[in-house]
Amino acid sequence: MFPVVQRTTHVAGGAGGKGTWGRLGSELEVPADDRKDPNYDSDSQDDLKFERIIPALAEEDFEKEVEPVLREYLENGDPQEVAQTLEELNLGPLRSRLVVLAVSMALERKPSHREMTSEHLAAGFQTLLAALPDLVLDTPEAPVALGNFLARAVADDCLPPRFVEDSLEAAEPGLTHTALDHAATLLHMRHGLVRLDNVWGVGGGILPVKCLVRQIRLLLQEYLSSGDVAEATRCLRDLEVPHFHHELIYEGVVMTLEDTRVRTMELMAKFLAELALTLVVTPDQLRHGFFRVYEEMGEISLDVPAAYVLLEKFVTMCHQAGFLPSELVKSLPSRGRKRFVSEGDGGRIKDC
Repeated sequence: MFPVVQRTTHVAGGAGGKGTWGRLGSELEVPADDRKDPNYDSDSQDDLKFERIIPALAEEDFEKEVEPVLREYLENGDPQEVAQTLEELNLGPLRSRLVVLAVSMALERKPSHREMTSEHLAAGFQTLLAALPDLVLDTPEAPVALGNFLARAVADDCLPPRFVEDSLEAAEPGLTHTALDHAATLLHMRHGLVRLDNVWGVGGGILPVKCLVRQIRLLLQEYLSSGDVAEATRCLRDLEVPHFHHELIYEGVVMTLEDTRVRTMELMAKFLAELALTLVVTPDQLRHGFFRVYEEMGEISLDVPAAYVLLEKFVTMCHQAGFLPSELVKSLPSRGRKRFVSEGDGGRIKDC
């Protein structure tokens, strides 16, 4: 005789009674929060938000993925589709290779394809100009920087010369107009195309020393004219040559001695004090600059007879400003000056 097995019948949508297997597929469901569960943690029950992350395109896959996209553009001429597809590829650090590949492919094709490639570059700049309201939120100087890019692109024959002028005529007053106007100014200044080789400045000490010295002298001259310490400091930082700051100290002191005016001394002392006290110029660079002046005082005094007296006065002013160490003050060079004393000395020459 077989044992009797008691079975429970499931009702539609029900989970069965005690001791049953439950509703079919219920094991795949996420259980509702049970606040009576001792393992319940309210902090971990926040709604989760998932963000799609596209990994950067690998270098070995660049041409395989990008070339078909560019080929499609040359065939149908739809730059928006190209931009969207490239955005989905996430080129990352390989973006610069996009221009190389696009131009290389255009060179192998018809003149009309080359024109389309140029238009695509122009369309990219148009997109950047339209995005300026968003760009300035993170980069306040974006209009000027984009103007530099535009001018440089024209100078390098990446954009047609009429691009800036035509866009400027159609632009409404605002950020876009500012960027285009800045680019037009750079392109129309005297020897503009030549100067645009250095549109980003002379940072990093990559230019010859003579060029850096000239930039430092211009910086100091503009500062003495405007008296704007913050702007002069920014310009010095932009040079990106901390190892060459001793040249600024040297040029600044010599310029002060040659000018001879008290106002120049006060302005230069104020500027050097700001640089030294904020450590824009290190103590070693400061000493090196002053010692260079000390070593050349013999030659400097040939052009500026009162150089020793002026230097003593300027060094004292800097020391009182709190940034020139006593060791530099004590090592101040002096030249024995001969003078005629009073008539009671019989006109004898004495050293003083």
